[in-house]
Amino acid sequence: MKEKSKNRLESIKAAHQSEKNASSSRVEDYLEVIAELVELKGYATTLDISRYMNVSAPSVTKMLQRLDENGYLEYEKYHGINLTDKGIQVAEAIRQKHGILLEFFEILGLGHDTANQDAEGIEHHLNPKTIKQLRKFITFLKANPKVLENFKNL
Repeated sequence: MKEKSKNRLESIKAAHQSEKNASSSRVEDYLEVIAELVELKGYATTLDISRYMNVSAPSVTKMLQRLDENGYLEYEKYHGINLTDKGIQVAEAIRQKHGILLEFFEILGLGHDTANQDAEGIEHHLNPKTIKQLRKFITFLKANPKVLENFKNL
């Protein structure tokens, strides 16, 4: 599980090297990174978040204050950062979206790295109905291995 978290953190980091996201996507990414760090290390620090988000420590501090004000986390300067239930819910929803997209792209035959990068790039921008339909489609494909095999042989 720790390797999985480390890989997720790296994919989040890679997505932020070239892309400026909308405000809500940034909030989701911060919550996602914090959740991954807490799972990996048991805590998150401003410095760790800064490194994985490719932003300055003062920028992280500003966002942490904003997330705290909006009820996503408990933040005290120079102390550990913990997600509230509200923050955990958002982070978990993003993880689920990412997992569904990753599985879909891998079914399409994309390599794991490409699939991971693409999932990170669009996970914040899809309607929940789209994610629901993708999940249903993946379930259908898995239940019909001949259809999946025919696709792979194209």
